[in-house]
Amino acid sequence: MRRRLLGALAGALLLAGCSTGADAVDVNNGGEFRFVAGTPAGEVIPDGERAAAPEFGGTLLGGGTFDSGELSGNIAVLNFWGSWCPPCRVETPEFQAVYADVRDRGVEFLGLNVKETSEQFAQAFVDSEGIEFPSIFDPRGEVALAFRDYPANAIPSTIVLDRQGRVAAVYTGEVAQDDLRAMLDRLLAEGD
Repeated sequence: MRRRLLGALAGALLLAGCSTGADAVDVNNGGEFRFVAGTPAGEVIPDGERAAAPEFGGTLLGGGTFDSGELSGNIAVLNFWGSWCPPCRVETPEFQAVYADVRDRGVEFLGLNVKETSEQFAQAFVDSEGIEFPSIFDPRGEVALAFRDYPANAIPSTIVLDRQGRVAAVYTGEVAQDDLRAMLDRLLAEGD
């Protein structure tokens, strides 16, 4: 019975997110980064236990640069995605719907496109889905590596930052729109 339960759990974990676990993304900053299967779980971090998010930056899809300092003072939803990832194809348009509702309330969204073979594939996906929030093109996963203390190596993963730039929630696997809205409402209420 236990063996069946463990087998079922392992199968569920593999199906929960996109993975190319055997493929490593080599980085030049002293390490190796692997993308692993996500779990359909989220962790909300209590206000008193939140740690500052690392600083990061990169080149945006379509041109330009981005620095994490641009998020200062706003709640931020950071979503690690790939056009090759089936759960991302479901989740990303839902993120756009949430973004359209909250962008005027001090909430920023930023996509982090990882492990993509071509910037053109990523841009085509963004264009076809009508995604209005920016995405960093990060094929080597360097931003995810900056978040190595959080499980950003699963695709999709979502990290939510509070207004102080602290990690307030971490989701591995696809995030339901209702869960994301509830988390954002909670963070917006913290500022009231």
